[in-house]
Amino acid sequence: MVQNGRAELAVQRGFIKGVRILQLNIPRSSSVIEYEKYVNENFEMPAEDFDHFEEWKKTEEIKQTVSQILRENHIA
Repeated sequence: MVQNGRAELAVQRGFIKGVRILQLNIPRSSSVIEYEKYVNENFEMPAEDFDHFEEWKKTEEIKQTVSQILRENHIA
């Protein structure tokens, strides 16, 4: 939810053109746990007074994990 709020603020501040937020109920699978671990180890949530929007880069392995999460939940 914090990430959604930061994305909405980035739109309001003109850092990105738009954001589309989907409300999903994704079970906490091993793929989701792997993705959470990657995010927590590699990134920090920006403060509310951020002055730019930085897209979090994903490794090829994590891109595959995200694809797996989407497939598992019939989103892709």
